[in-house]
Amino acid sequence: MLESAAQWLTRVADTVCGLPMFLVLIGGGLFLFLAGGAVSIRRLPRALAELRSSRSGGQGQISSAQALAGVVSATVGMGNIAGVAIALVTGGPGAIFWMWVSAIVGMSTKYHEGVLAIKYRGTTDTGEPAGGTMHIIDRALGPRWHWLATAFAVAGMFGTLCIMNANQLTEAVATVVSPEGASSLRLRLIIGLAIAAVVAAVVLGGIKRIARVASWLVPFMVGAYFLMVLYIILTRLPDVPGVISSIFSEAFSLRAGWGALIGVAIIGARRAAFVNDAGVGTATIMHGASRNDEPVREGLIAMLGPAIDSGLVCTLTALAILLGTDLSAVEGVKGLSIALDAFGSCIPGGHMMLMVVVTCFAISSMFSYSFYGTRCAAYLVGERRARLYTYIFIATLVVFAVLPVTAAVSLCDLFYALMVFPTMFTVLALSGRVRAETRRYFSALPDSPASPSPSLTAIEES
Repeated sequence: MLESAAQWLTRVADTVCGLPMFLVLIGGGLFLFLAGGAVSIRRLPRALAELRSSRSGGQGQISSAQALAGVVSATVGMGNIAGVAIALVTGGPGAIFWMWVSAIVGMSTKYHEGVLAIKYRGTTDTGEPAGGTMHIIDRALGPRWHWLATAFAVAGMFGTLCIMNANQLTEAVATVVSPEGASSLRLRLIIGLAIAAVVAAVVLGGIKRIARVASWLVPFMVGAYFLMVLYIILTRLPDVPGVISSIFSEAFSLRAGWGALIGVAIIGARRAAFVNDAGVGTATIMHGASRNDEPVREGLIAMLGPAIDSGLVCTLTALAILLGTDLSAVEGVKGLSIALDAFGSCIPGGHMMLMVVVTCFAISSMFSYSFYGTRCAAYLVGERRARLYTYIFIATLVVFAVLPVTAAVSLCDLFYALMVFPTMFTVLALSGRVRAETRRYFSALPDSPASPSPSLTAIEES
């Protein structure tokens, strides 16, 4: 019965998260990229400068840099390893190219989300500043769209339950602890309880503790991962050009027809959506808690997220897997186990080293996602009752630890889609206001021209 339910979920997720979500995320993101004058490329130096700046002002609980660290700690997680592996198995090397495309347009989407998160920041029932798509809808679109804000919050409570992270981390730890008994329900239950205990120690301390932990954990885990992949690249340098070539050639291959090409593009975008969260709406929750009263500055810092996760970390994962694994020999849909085999074959002790990094990736994601879900719950039922959601979140980590991987991936994709549609509708509807904020901010800078870019002017006149 469990297997049939998993198959049904997979069919539903494939329908909702296929072409419809691809068009919304990539099509909508491309529009925002063009309408915003290629902000993710043109304003990247300014975004880096703003990140280095220590300026802060306004109400909030954390700094803009801590908000970015919190977002990255959520997005740089199991999806960057298991998600990329799944994309490579199901879509081939070409899927990575479409993840890169998604990263570029995702940066523009995240910029818009960051601007709106501050410009239309709401408040909790206790008077504290609160961000999120639901507050943006209420404050910018008005009461008649309140139903959409509620729909997002409901989807957000379920979509941030760390389905894939808990499942894949449990699979990885079980494989290391007992390769022959990795499927044991008892073993997976014990691992799930251990994961829940670690997460509870951090998330019960609230957003400030989550931000403090993320601020030191994110640089460590990304840096360690970079060094591991650099070792693989240097020891297999002759194979690197062929791997890079396959990413581009397979991205546009028509050997199997246009349908296969579109399928590869959708697979890449779908996995990238899980990885960088651009257009999902979760980033507006974290950045809305920033001590920053300048919307554009927050947007610039927010757009660095996809560059780190979908751009850097996913590329590192893809290179390591393509250099260390023969994908043609892989049977079925597998995630983390493929990456573990690749690192183990390329680095002495790489299997265990990757497990340490993977654990940091997965656990750090759970910290931020608990905050996202709690904020959605607080919007629906109030601050006092939302505390109960945090305990439910911790308990579900144990439940998801024993789910089949296909069901876990499909559930995650489905709830993400239900968050994507209201978020992208809101961002697109308010994109004109973001452009107005952008002009105001950059026209006031001494080193920036007052006039908008040619592409922006052309779009606004059309």
